[in-house]
Amino acid sequence: MKDATPHGTPQPSSTPDQQATHLQASRRRFLQVGASGLAAASIGTWVPEQNNAQAAQASPAAPASEKPAAGEQAIVLKVNGQSHRLNVPANAILLDVLRDRLQLTGTKKGCDHGQCGACTLLVNGVAINACLSIAVQHDGDEITTIEGLAKDGQLHPVQEAFWEHDAYQCGYCTSGQIMSAVAILNDPNIPADDASVREAMSGNICRCGAYKNILSAVQSARGKLGRVV
Repeated sequence: MKDATPHGTPQPSSTPDQQATHLQASRRRFLQVGASGLAAASIGTWVPEQNNAQAAQASPAAPASEKPAAGEQAIVLKVNGQSHRLNVPANAILLDVLRDRLQLTGTKKGCDHGQCGACTLLVNGVAINACLSIAVQHDGDEITTIEGLAKDGQLHPVQEAFWEHDAYQCGYCTSGQIMSAVAILNDPNIPADDASVREAMSGNICRCGAYKNILSAVQSARGKLGRVV
């Protein structure tokens, strides 16, 4: 027996217009719930990079818990004055080890091909692209990342200059820009004129186009550090 209304009239099925309206409402609801869920997941898992750096620096030298597995090698990475004993695959990239194993996420992964400079850090005082460097090659080297520049709660002069001159927009490339600037200002062979600084910084891309302010920041930091302009 068919369902009927209180008056005994058979209940009509939904019209195509009603079905379309219901579909649109369901789709809107799906997008709303999906968006809110994604935001909640992002907020719930986010950890400030400063806290990551503090945790990495505060922890003792991390011993390798067991013998290296097949294809791995035991190494010691000296990062920002802290030694870390790790078992890593022979082909592990330094950038990935720093970010994923040591939680030092200030060094950014941009192009992953050594073309943008976002992953720049210092190894024994020399700027390198961490995305092109094998971790096992740096066993025992002194590595400095953006997290290691500030001392005793005081920003490095280059960091201060970038802040004062608004030398960033989205900020994704900024850590690499700062590390390159530190290396340039510590290199007596790089002339102090603007053209030479631009050339020396040419490996660091700023897709937001903050180059004018970046140059101003580098030259301002030169004065802070007592370098000859």
